[in-house]
Amino acid sequence: MLSDNDKKQLQAKGISECQIMSQLEDFKNGFPYLKLQAAASIENGGIIKPTESAKTAYIKEWEDYKAEGHKIVKFVPASGAASRMFKNMFAFKDADYDVPTTDFERQFFDNISEFAFFDALNAIGSVDELTKNGNYKQVVANMLDADGLNYGKLPKGMLLFHHYDDGARTPMEEHLVEGALYAQSDATVHIHFTVSAEHLDFFRHKVDERVRYFADKFGVKYDITFSVQKPNTDTVAATLDNELFRDDKGQLVFRPGGHGALIENLNDIDADIIFIKNIDNVVPDRLKEQTVIYKNLLAGVLVHLQKKVFEYMKALDNGADAEKLREIAGFLEHDLCCKHIPAECDAEYLRKKLNRPIRVCGMVKNVGEPGGGPFLVYNDDTTVSLQILESSQIDKENKEYMQMFSNGTHFNPVDLVCAVRDYKGGHFNLPEYVDKSTGFISSKSKDGKELRALELPGLWNGAMSDWNTVFVEVPLATFNPVKTVNDLLRQEHQ
Repeated sequence: MLSDNDKKQLQAKGISECQIMSQLEDFKNGFPYLKLQAAASIENGGIIKPTESAKTAYIKEWEDYKAEGHKIVKFVPASGAASRMFKNMFAFKDADYDVPTTDFERQFFDNISEFAFFDALNAIGSVDELTKNGNYKQVVANMLDADGLNYGKLPKGMLLFHHYDDGARTPMEEHLVEGALYAQSDATVHIHFTVSAEHLDFFRHKVDERVRYFADKFGVKYDITFSVQKPNTDTVAATLDNELFRDDKGQLVFRPGGHGALIENLNDIDADIIFIKNIDNVVPDRLKEQTVIYKNLLAGVLVHLQKKVFEYMKALDNGADAEKLREIAGFLEHDLCCKHIPAECDAEYLRKKLNRPIRVCGMVKNVGEPGGGPFLVYNDDTTVSLQILESSQIDKENKEYMQMFSNGTHFNPVDLVCAVRDYKGGHFNLPEYVDKSTGFISSKSKDGKELRALELPGLWNGAMSDWNTVFVEVPLATFNPVKTVNDLLRQEHQ
């Protein structure tokens, strides 16, 4: 039962009692595993690898599209704190030994001058002097603590990642550069950052400090906007018995719903085409050429497909004959990779399948990095479509499925280009295309008590389940995430 105080909590967040009851049911019932047909691949289908001539044609199609003045937005999820990057260094700071002992710690200190933030760190206290005197932990404190660089609390987008002659750059700045290189239209670059509420003012201030520099450098105008994850997308915590979890004061405990909550933020974006890429997947200018080429390619494939969809939707409105219906069904099957379309399907069926948001997703070859992968998945109507799945969505008791996951040739680098308008120019209501049965339950704790946490369907997983999806192979060079601080020592970030 919900108390009056509980109801006030819900009202403050904009969460309905029905939502809470539904979430408790999810805790009790769990989420079904998906039924897989196969891992998507170039050989078995599901991932396309355009020829050089096709690549050139797609890129030209994107350039032509941009010249028409469409609104393009670069959407960057940037709310993640950097604390996980420094997990090993936090452990060293709290360890009962005073000198670097693990391979990770030794690598960090042996190469400390190679980090782009070294000069800023050195200005707080001479790193050479501190390490000579054995004060390694003070160096780490200067990096992590609030009276130093505060890297233990800052958002990842605000850390210095890359060296340049004119100063070091943060990931936020690298995204400003990328936007100018592939996402501008009418000399305007629209970029939207989703940030945590606690860092919003700081993030905005840092953007304001640097945006004029890059506007002058690239001869563009920037339109930078921000949003925070909406409070009504938080999910309630549950006890191990699937009852409402309460803190020591008897208050309900809510947790962020995960990146899938950002489908609401994405839905608020006024744009024709939206690029999505994580904040930490950036490289220095010397390596950006591949990124730009393949972003243009993905966008070209997208607008090519959208053009065909719009033509077919208009044909259906005008009473397409049987031959045209077969042609449209073939397009769905072969170009949009929607398999098992009925042999005889009417205009209404085709209209429903076609008139959806479209996404084209880059996929890189699997080299053992953690993350989701591309799959052909059965839908409720027995058709098969392309989905990006995490391991949590796969039945680990099913050996065939686990073999598909383990032997997959490609994985998901979070490299998406999205078309969110319909053929009449209206904006799709994106939450309507979420598969709500693809959430995730995990074990957490608060104040020493175990709890169960509920994550919403992931942004590029179940939140986009009912979009029309196409996968395109992109080079591994376009994927360079920074998960630990020592990843910044990789050649790609130097």
